Amino acid sequence: MVKLEEVVDEEFLRPQDGPQDDDDWDTDSESDTSSIASLQPDETLYERVLALQDIIPAPYRRSLNAKASTVSSWLKTGLSYGGKTLWVVSTSALLLGVPWALAYSEEQMVMEQEREMQMQQRANEFLTPGSQPQAPQGAQPSL
Repeated sequence: MVKLEEVVDEEFLRPQDGPQDDDDWDTDSESDTSSIASLQPDETLYERVLALQDIIPAPYRRSLNAKASTVSSWLKTGLSYGGKTLWVVSTSALLLGVPWALAYSEEQMVMEQEREMQMQQRANEFLTPGSQPQAPQGAQPSL
């Protein structure tokens, strides 16, 4: 059988260095520190981040704020002008480019039809070398 014996560390029995207060601590077991609700922080993350501003001295904060404001305004202005420019370019391309592309493709089709007609005429002339070209219907022969 094993017998357990508690051994107290001497370090815990030694008095602590520092000021001595004779005030009694409230060690009531029903205090807020022992409840589960006290595990929830009383402040939000935003409030904690705001509390960190005291780490940075005021002149540096003002300088950083001025630089951040300047960069922010430049970005807003640049994005605004960029958006307006993109709108003008895209609408101009649609209003001018689409009709031009349609006209260009139509002209290409007409040129292709003319080439086909010329090739057909050459083929007809090659197949019937001695015959004269016939006058179109409705035209009177010349005397």
